[in-house]
Amino acid sequence: KHKNNSANYHKRLWNILIFTISLSSCISSKKLANNTSVHTVINKARTYIGTPYKWGGTSSKGMDCSGLLVRSFQSIDLNIPRTTSEQVFLGKKVKLKKSKKGDLVFFAFGKKKKKVTHVGLISDVKSSDKIDFIHASSSKGVIETKLNREYYLKRIRVIRRIL
Repeated sequence: KHKNNSANYHKRLWNILIFTISLSSCISSKKLANNTSVHTVINKARTYIGTPYKWGGTSSKGMDCSGLLVRSFQSIDLNIPRTTSEQVFLGKKVKLKKSKKGDLVFFAFGKKKKKVTHVGLISDVKSSDKIDFIHASSSKGVIETKLNREYYLKRIRVIRRIL
């Protein structure tokens, strides 16, 4: 009887080990796929740098901030809502200090200090105080710039992670 219990124990231990290994490889594959997706989205957004700003635009002839994100996420076959006011509900909320490449950063520019009116894509995080993002500026078109400038920092309303 003791030999039987020992065999069952080892069999259960072996099954747990196999399950754990297979689960960790799934997690690693998912992480790798996410990193590839983030890289693809950022690279697509960068192809639009220099594109002029056009309200409601979604092409290389002209685009707005939310249109830039729509086109960038299409590169990984992910269709996101067309407007900033819809995009602000995607994914999960993250703090600036925990932000990563691929996160969406939402701003309030304008008279209503709480109303989200602009969105960008975090494109590089060297440290919590050295973050770049890509967005369609109404005055400069699609640009990649530093997020950690007071002008942007005081207008951030939320950061969301969808990948």
